[in-house]
Amino acid sequence: MPELPEVETTRRGIAPHLVGQRVSRVIVRDRRLRWPIPEDLDVRLSGQKIVAVERRAKYLLIQAEVGTLISHLGMSGNLRLVDAGLPPLKHEHVDIELESGLALRYTDPRRFGAMLWSLDPLNHELLARLGPEPLTDVFDGLRLFELSRGRAMAVKPFIMDNAIVVGVGNIYATEALFAAGIDPRRAAGSVSKARYIKLAIEIKRILAAAIERGGTTLRDFIGGDGQPGYFQQELFAYGRGEQPCKVCGTTLREVKLGQRASVYCPKCQK
Repeated sequence: MPELPEVETTRRGIAPHLVGQRVSRVIVRDRRLRWPIPEDLDVRLSGQKIVAVERRAKYLLIQAEVGTLISHLGMSGNLRLVDAGLPPLKHEHVDIELESGLALRYTDPRRFGAMLWSLDPLNHELLARLGPEPLTDVFDGLRLFELSRGRAMAVKPFIMDNAIVVGVGNIYATEALFAAGIDPRRAAGSVSKARYIKLAIEIKRILAAAIERGGTTLRDFIGGDGQPGYFQQELFAYGRGEQPCKVCGTTLREVKLGQRASVYCPKCQK
């Protein structure tokens, strides 16, 4: 699943080609996503100029003069720029054609993503209750410590809760916990303030590094410019179960936490 760095990579790839451009038409070949694409999307968006492309959590917000297109890439979707009129392949469900001659093409093999329309996107039901962005000053270790008190749930699903902080998905939660030396199975309420401060620092560092390198190449993720991410080569724990730890050589263990595979080092993480 594309996580925050992959979505931010997509945003940075498509924004320069969209902002300031006017939409000539919208072609919807299949409306059956996780939430159906609005039947009047073409009417609402065509003729409008795109004024900004922003990101909130893992949602892309394509802002027009009136209204905003809310897009989510789902499990395996992507947005990329193609020449308008390029024949679509299977699973290429939407084209947003621009007066420049380019089209923003949405591909979603599993149809688990979204393309919705809103006049007030930040108060849309999908976005209104989200926690702070991890790369802002609002998010820090003190927040994690205070919200974790009395929580018996494991620390990994705790930091993956979008009400606590957005965008810390399975890959980056695994890596941040490894870097902070925290066992992902540990009860969230038992982690000290000092360790949460360290964890928040590592979350910020790892997400920023992944964005800088274009995200993590997993399965079929590609950025908005059609290029893959290059962060996977730097992974210490995610996807490395039963392999030796890069730090101490101990065999990494894999367990299930919150229906997600979690890899950790029994020596480095306590």
